[in-house]
Amino acid sequence: MTASLPRTPEAPVLVGRTAELRALADALAHPPSVALVEGEAGIGKTRLIREALRRRGGRGRRVLVGSCRPLREPFPYGPVFDLLRRLTDGLPAALSPVCGALRPYLPELAGRLPPAPEPLGDPRVRRHRLFRAVRALLDALGPAVLVVEDLHWADDATRDLLRFLVDDPPDALAVVLSYRREELPGARLPLGRAYHRPPGTTAVVIPLRPLDVPAVRAMCAALTGTPETSAALAAELHRRTAGIPFVVEEVVRALPETVRRAPRAGREALDGMTVPTPLQEAIADRMSVLSPGATAAVHAACVLRVPAGEALIANVTRGTAGRPAAAGDSAGVREALLAGVLYEWGDDQYALRHALAQQAVYASLPGPDRHRLHRQAMGALAALDPQPLVQLAYHARRAGELARWQRYGEAAAASARETGDLALAVELLEELLSDGRLGRTACGRIAVDLSRDAVVGLTHRKATALLCRIVRDQHLPEGLRGEIRLHLGLLLYNQAGRHEEGRINTEWAIRELRRRPALAARGMAALAMPAWGDHPYPVYERWIEQAERLAAREPGPSVCTAVRANHLALAMYVGDPAVWEQAELLVDAAGPGGDRRQVARACGNFADAATCLGHFRAAHRFRRLGRRLAAECGAAFLSGIVEGTALRLDWYEGRWQGLDERARHVLDTMPGVSGIAADAHLVLGLLAAARGEWDEAAAELRAAGLAAPHNAPAPVLATASGAMARLLAARGDGAEARIEAERGLARVRRKGIWSWAGDLAPMAVTTLVRGGRLPDAERVTAELADGIAGRDAPLAAAALVACHGVLAVGRGRHEEAAAVFDTARTAYAVLPLPYAAARAGEAAARCRLTAGDRGAADQLAAVAERFTDLGATRDAARCRRVLRGHNVPLPSRRGRRGYGDQLSPRERDVARLVALGHTNREIADVLFLSPRTVEQHVAKVLRKLRVRSRAEVRAQGRVIAP
Repeated sequence: MTASLPRTPEAPVLVGRTAELRALADALAHPPSVALVEGEAGIGKTRLIREALRRRGGRGRRVLVGSCRPLREPFPYGPVFDLLRRLTDGLPAALSPVCGALRPYLPELAGRLPPAPEPLGDPRVRRHRLFRAVRALLDALGPAVLVVEDLHWADDATRDLLRFLVDDPPDALAVVLSYRREELPGARLPLGRAYHRPPGTTAVVIPLRPLDVPAVRAMCAALTGTPETSAALAAELHRRTAGIPFVVEEVVRALPETVRRAPRAGREALDGMTVPTPLQEAIADRMSVLSPGATAAVHAACVLRVPAGEALIANVTRGTAGRPAAAGDSAGVREALLAGVLYEWGDDQYALRHALAQQAVYASLPGPDRHRLHRQAMGALAALDPQPLVQLAYHARRAGELARWQRYGEAAAASARETGDLALAVELLEELLSDGRLGRTACGRIAVDLSRDAVVGLTHRKATALLCRIVRDQHLPEGLRGEIRLHLGLLLYNQAGRHEEGRINTEWAIRELRRRPALAARGMAALAMPAWGDHPYPVYERWIEQAERLAAREPGPSVCTAVRANHLALAMYVGDPAVWEQAELLVDAAGPGGDRRQVARACGNFADAATCLGHFRAAHRFRRLGRRLAAECGAAFLSGIVEGTALRLDWYEGRWQGLDERARHVLDTMPGVSGIAADAHLVLGLLAAARGEWDEAAAELRAAGLAAPHNAPAPVLATASGAMARLLAARGDGAEARIEAERGLARVRRKGIWSWAGDLAPMAVTTLVRGGRLPDAERVTAELADGIAGRDAPLAAAALVACHGVLAVGRGRHEEAAAVFDTARTAYAVLPLPYAAARAGEAAARCRLTAGDRGAADQLAAVAERFTDLGATRDAARCRRVLRGHNVPLPSRRGRRGYGDQLSPRERDVARLVALGHTNREIADVLFLSPRTVEQHVAKVLRKLRVRSRAEVRAQGRVIAP
């Protein structure tokens, strides 16, 4: 390789190099020292050195920087003399006479150097005197840092001079040398021979490796100025760039602004993106020095896309099939490896360094050459046993051979389906169906396969658009079109969150499937799921009854399982006490094939229903079984649904540690999947509300469904409405809180499923009581009591007790209210639902304090501690505010350990709110503190985090996350 990567503006922060930066800064701080920084092009050697020089070890010292150049005939000692000739000021007055030997080389300093010594005849002696002169000059400078970069381009004379210096460096000198080991000549030793540390010298070798995915994610966030980059985008960036910082930076800077700042952008954001120009030029420079044989090997490896052995690369180059490797096959590959164009991926497999390099080389090939190489690749791969069907389909498509592409593509999709890789099957079928050149029969067949696979997968946008186009073809057989439309309706319903479109397509499909009763029954069973849509409960009952009648006429067990599972789920959602034993029987009968997938789906619905009801133990059992069965079937959507339910279960049961990270991970890894996203957004909103992060909580609750209630699951909506009403009330907007609560109640009334009102009803009754509408509050409580009478809905039942407590407060009966709230606390604790139990306990204690019972202070203080243990910062602060308002001394904190330079719990609360952009006044309102106290906490946070501004606290947001 003969060219370096171009310099670009640096990222605002250095990421992923903590240990390396510490090692280099330590070496600079302890001269004499020698630091060897090695790594491939673009890995960040220069950035690391610059950052270390800004640290303590580099400050206050003279820094001399030079670099070797990729010249055909390098000037001897050029990098060293380049950096020395910049010493035009500050040169010591008294220099060793030997420094006069530098006059011919440094005319810029001739007036400051001693007289030139007598000439010497022996060139070896002259060279030794010159080396001594350089060392003497550096020694006279005092504390200094000598940096020589790109040592792999150094001439032998420069290498000898540097070896002389590092073998006996001046006492106050730190030497830093950077290089790419793969491009060093000979034995690939940076100094031409092994370096042995002299006594008393600090020596360190610092190899720089590619960044991992978390570091790429942090770098992307820093470059875009966003608080968080999605894990999906970071993973795809890492795949395409191999984690090389220069490449990551160029790609991120080339992204459109809308993508760069999208909090949850994914792989599709990078699709179709051209290779940034600086990267194209760097790769073209590397290719320019290769021989024709090496160039051909790189082109073959580029077309193959995946790492390949020498024999396969040679067969593609020559257009032969199945030929074993020959002695001459390795010459081109070896040259490309030594030039840093190809990279060894282990087990004698070779490819370009990263996907963008492959893309750049591929784009440089003329069209006829690309087609020829793809045909040759197809011939070479077809001779393998077993045949790599996915690769064959790719090459057939790129070669323009439609018939072979279709054959290989369908075979590859079938193979992927058999191995449980439905995501790959969907991708292959989407590509085929997107082409537009297939005949109607082939389109129909492929569309059916795609619809079946996509309906249990996570990617839906492309499949949905393709299937919408296909079902418009009225020339397709009605039954075939009906099957495609049925799965399209389910995709719209479940994954896309376009519920009304999904309902319409499913009902339409049922009419088209009148001659295929099994599929029609499945469509009816899907329409019987009450979580979706805005219909009264009897509508769902009618659909499931029709499905049962059709299923009874269908001999296959799969449809019976599917319909029966949805019937049981419908009964479970409304709290039918007789359904549990039947659900267990259906689950225990899980069989192979279609039944297994249907039981996995049933378990997901049962787990969700049990969670809504407050039967958490049963929810966990169904969740675990559903996850296992979904994994066995390769049904990623079903796995995601179960994971979303798990998030809500952990929220209810008080397992909040790391829960927000898990929820964000779900959003990142399953982007745009409506049903799963609703659970994750809901949990993030509930957590943020408990911490007093009002704006963040409101945004997440809206994303959970409040922004588009017609396209959100009803149980999630009910919980989100209750949480939003509580949030609005906490911010002092009682009227808006009441309006939000009444909107939620209206949806529950229309649906007629009061077992879902457990998270909504107590807050709704509270807003009505506070608004002076006690009769309306009593009416809502009565509706809840009637709605769950005879039902097995423990969460709603505990909520009903809490509603009676709120009514007692509204009537001014505080002692009675305290006793009722104690009963509610017990009911919540049994579920277990610790956060709701703590809120009921707080209400009981505050009622007793209002009634003059000073002994309730201890109860309230204990509740505050429970809130703190959960992570409910705002609730804990509220309890302590109440205690202060009643002149009750807070519990002693004696014995608490000192936090030193670590943030205390209160400081972490303040730091987190600062990182979110809150002002001191807003933080004071959330934590019930005075602005002056908050100001003091902020000052401590800045000091302990070693930052100077609130903006830098925001940059460290992940460090101080709860």
